[in-house]
Amino acid sequence: MGRASAEGRRNRVRTARRVAELTQTELADAVGVTRQTIVSVEAGNYAPSVYLALAIAHRLGSTVEALFAEVPNPVQPSPSTGSELTSPLTSTTAAEGLTP
Repeated sequence: MGRASAEGRRNRVRTARRVAELTQTELADAVGVTRQTIVSVEAGNYAPSVYLALAIAHRLGSTVEALFAEVPNPVQPSPSTGSELTSPLTSTTAAEGLTP
């Protein structure tokens, strides 16, 4: 079975694990993987299978969507003027998105 890369995608697994007061080893044991797998998932270097993602979410009392939905980067000033805020997920400014 091949390894799936998440290409550095951010997720909320580490935060949820810490809130649950679990070590990486405890979470790994609970879901049947190695600590190194949990390290890789938390770092965003490994995309878990659906089954592993479900097991992690269940053990952390969360959902797959809450843990693995794309974590957007903070809103940054537009490079053109520096005064308008743009979302990294779209190319429109907040004001443009409000017009009907």
